[in-house]
Amino acid sequence: MFKVYATTPESMGPWDIGAHAARAEAMGFDGLQVPDAIHDGLLLAALALQATRRLRVGTSVLVAFPRSPMTVAVASWDLQRLSGGRFELGLGTQIKQNIEERYSARWVSPVPQLREYVQSLKAIFDSFQNGSRLCFEGEHYRFTRLQPFFNPGPIEHPDIPVFCGAVGPAMTRMVGRVADGMITHPTNTPPEYIRAVCLPRLQEGLDRAGRQVQSLRLILGPLVATGVDEGAVAAQWEQQRRLLGFLYSTPAYWPSLELFGWQERGAQLQALTREGRWQDLSSIVTDEMLEVFVPRGAYESIADTLRNRYSGLADSITFPMPADPAEDAHAARAIARLRGA
Repeated sequence: MFKVYATTPESMGPWDIGAHAARAEAMGFDGLQVPDAIHDGLLLAALALQATRRLRVGTSVLVAFPRSPMTVAVASWDLQRLSGGRFELGLGTQIKQNIEERYSARWVSPVPQLREYVQSLKAIFDSFQNGSRLCFEGEHYRFTRLQPFFNPGPIEHPDIPVFCGAVGPAMTRMVGRVADGMITHPTNTPPEYIRAVCLPRLQEGLDRAGRQVQSLRLILGPLVATGVDEGAVAAQWEQQRRLLGFLYSTPAYWPSLELFGWQERGAQLQALTREGRWQDLSSIVTDEMLEVFVPRGAYESIADTLRNRYSGLADSITFPMPADPAEDAHAARAIARLRGA
């Protein structure tokens, strides 16, 4: 029913990712998503691919603007060849303050900028594979030179899927126009929001580009509270409460709050951060909010919960890796049920 992708903690570094990926493959996951936050996402992807034989590995999501599309294209091409076609490139914009102040990179107009980023990647890939003259000239990116010496040449699996993370309306429509798929943010993953907001916007983009819906994949990234028993589930539930409090202190994520009539919660959370009261954020996130945003259940029931919520909305979903490997067999049975095995 679903392709199931394992998640990777943002704190996990290059020294641990190989074992993590091998463990995910052994548990029956279809793929693994690696972050690009504390450690370099492309390096993590390379090590995960080297440690596995079947598992697809994607970046979720690589911060695009500090990196030239050419350097990302070269790295992606190498990863695709290294893995025999198992690499997936996920891209995202992050937020203006991080791009300008953390990376010292340009933030001009994020939606057109990321659109051209994806389009230029596809032009570069075509030059790599077919030797066609590189000629992409946009407002934000210009690629007109690729000497044969610098062209890595054709590979067996040249079709590298390019996914984008998207939250806002214009970015979501852009994904429908030019990308191969979208990775949902945890805040825009309730099924009501996907039906009422995400899918119509994606369809608008598809229609504008004359594309068919079958050409686009949607990877759902819900926050999930699960474990071997109700005590473990409850602990995860509270952890997700803290995470949602942090996420919803950022105004860019408030549209999903507005859909459910909780827009004032975002303003309250933002006010707490301005007062430096980070420890109080979770008090604003009610159980009612958690019920909407965080599916919960022990390993024996969580697959049914997720299938009931998301069947017919997407073909792929993320699922958390157990913190304790002793629970892998329990999680593996849930993964098999999600996959329809």
